[in-house]
Amino acid sequence: MGLVRYVVCAMSGGVDSSVAALLLKKRGYNVTGVFMRNWDSLDERGVCSTERDCEDAFRVCQILDIPFHQVCYVKEYWHEVFSYLLKEYEKGRTPNPDILCNKHIKFNHFHKYAIHTLGADAMATGHYARTSQEDDEVFQQSHVAPPTTLFRDRFQIKNPVRLHKAADHFKDQTFFLSQIPQDALRQSLFPLAGLTKEFVKKMAAEAGLHHVLKKKESMGICFIGERNFESFILEYLEPKPGNFVSVEDGAVMGSHKGWFTLTLGQRARIGGLKDPWFVVDKDVVTGDVFVAPTTNHPALFRDTLKTDRFHWVTLDPPPELARSQMMECHFRFIHQMPLVPCSVTLNMDGSVWISLSQPVRALTPGQFAVLYKGDECLGSGKIMQLGPSEYTLQKGRERLVASLQNKELPTPETSS
Repeated sequence: MGLVRYVVCAMSGGVDSSVAALLLKKRGYNVTGVFMRNWDSLDERGVCSTERDCEDAFRVCQILDIPFHQVCYVKEYWHEVFSYLLKEYEKGRTPNPDILCNKHIKFNHFHKYAIHTLGADAMATGHYARTSQEDDEVFQQSHVAPPTTLFRDRFQIKNPVRLHKAADHFKDQTFFLSQIPQDALRQSLFPLAGLTKEFVKKMAAEAGLHHVLKKKESMGICFIGERNFESFILEYLEPKPGNFVSVEDGAVMGSHKGWFTLTLGQRARIGGLKDPWFVVDKDVVTGDVFVAPTTNHPALFRDTLKTDRFHWVTLDPPPELARSQMMECHFRFIHQMPLVPCSVTLNMDGSVWISLSQPVRALTPGQFAVLYKGDECLGSGKIMQLGPSEYTLQKGRERLVASLQNKELPTPETSS
């Protein structure tokens, strides 16, 4: 390898980032572990989980005999992620904080801290993902400021770094990395790219990192933990009571504390009802939340959606899409949901329309539409608009049939 390269590894106190640091050291890199403090909160037992995670990360660095740093992004997280989430909830959308945290905190503020403040040649994380460049190529990248003009000089463009699925397809986290910028990806290492979760655990055990092996996988929204979402969000947003309204007949079924406490597809907790009803739509003007009986009601299924300006990992849309404005690929909007074949249409403003090969349950505005071509993650765009539901289309067809039948009925002749 020649010159010893300096890598700063993001440490969360979990098994994945711990093994990422271990692998970097085994490869002969000069490694520093850094713990990011993004949100300070107490769990239900009154224990600050951030402190516990920080101590676990510090112990890993001690065992690996590498330097340890802490960096605080609580203010940045509040302004760039959490405040944005609250605004999205108020607009009736359901945001994804994990994708936003990677975009704004880990692969922006932390990337700059690693490269410019600590002087690292590259940064690393414990994500299950890989890029199109080999590790040695990462160190040949020099930081280039993004272009200030609308168009880039095509003679100065380097081959873009592409984002690919990890070897462990079940653990693959490219979904959460679909909004990260190209300049950060160029200087990022994902040491777990070729490993399965089981092998990562085995490595941790062999290295004596037993304290991180015992920890549960972090699931759900990081700053909420095991608390009830409705209780949490009502600490930050004023209650705005409204009605649960049946999508079938407009009947008022019950009341709620605010449309922002609910998301499409979830069960609506309506008092006095024996059978479950599910949220199918929201009206932030009237405060009505529309519900339907059964978890697979046709009002929950749609097959078209529109995003905001799409973020392409490689900066530019794929040549096929740029050339013809249409492309076939695959779609998901929830991590680990099966990929769905789709057709993508590129709009003049950079947004895209996505037509799915089959209706999908609970497509949700505010979530990210993530596109894949083979094992490459192309990027993502925020879902802004949904096409009609299967229920709406069904009702439209019924009205059309009824209208045609009425036209065919003979009109009674007037008596002379």
